[in-house]
Amino acid sequence: MKSAVLLLPAAAHAFVTQNTGTGCCFHVTAEGGPGGQVDQLFDGQNRIGQTGLPEGQYCINANGGLTDSNGRGCILTPPTGQWQCDAGATPTPGFSVGSDGKLAVNGSTSFYGAPTGDNGGWNIYDKPLMDEPKTTPVTLFVDNCQATKQPPPAPAPPSSACPAELPSKISDFEFPHLIVPVDSKHPDQSFGTSYNGTAEGSISSIFNFDIPASTKGNTCGLKFFFPEQKDLETSAFEYSGDGQFQFAVLSSPATESTTYASAPKVQQDFGYFTLAPGTAQDIANVDCPAGERIGIWLKPVGNSKLNFFQDYNPCPIGLYIVPT
Repeated sequence: MKSAVLLLPAAAHAFVTQNTGTGCCFHVTAEGGPGGQVDQLFDGQNRIGQTGLPEGQYCINANGGLTDSNGRGCILTPPTGQWQCDAGATPTPGFSVGSDGKLAVNGSTSFYGAPTGDNGGWNIYDKPLMDEPKTTPVTLFVDNCQATKQPPPAPAPPSSACPAELPSKISDFEFPHLIVPVDSKHPDQSFGTSYNGTAEGSISSIFNFDIPASTKGNTCGLKFFFPEQKDLETSAFEYSGDGQFQFAVLSSPATESTTYASAPKVQQDFGYFTLAPGTAQDIANVDCPAGERIGIWLKPVGNSKLNFFQDYNPCPIGLYIVPT
């Protein structure tokens, strides 16, 4: 994997002014990290340098919001500020294109790349990752659009009720530390890590949780929170079908390279549950496996489809473990 800055020929990011600043679409090229064009994973994560991915295309609106070629809103996901595009998400405002062809957000052209370990790919962030020593400054150039005016700040979202709340202290609940999609139609293919939980058709997801040793003797509640779209501030989801999904705990956790064929066996099947926007489900209550790492499997049933960005910001969405 290259870590030095790669200087591309000027023609690789030549600035063209044939379209208006808003409403136009473009591709992105990165300088820094591995360098090269910005591509996309199937779930909308933007990557530099990963082999075998289609090139991303983005369109900018009057508020400086970006959408990709699939119509997904592009956001800077908290807390890391990763740049990705999610189905149903409201685009993060504040992006603009300078006269030099550089992409900026809130007036800053500073972006950062960090290696994912997935086929040479690097994620893109608007701030450095403090726990990743290979984080490298990158500059993003677009191949189209005139310079855009700096958009006004977005209004604060309205407050609303959540179907369930997490404890106020982050140390009092557990969120997944790894999410790995697997595909029964491609049993030997590894898709690497994801920030989204996906359960549709042949695709299911494994969620790893690290249970603190301090929970010994406690009961761990496995919960799934599913707010309505209007109640989400920094997340989004895609949902259709009958809403039936299966949950199970596996005999061991997943790894970044887990495939459907290599996935651990089911240790305990928690059964089928109906997941619907505006609800929260208690999946299971078990003795806390203190000090262990466990894998939870989420699988679609029938025509049910769910793709969501796991996020504990208001309102929290996704799979959590709450010790009591």
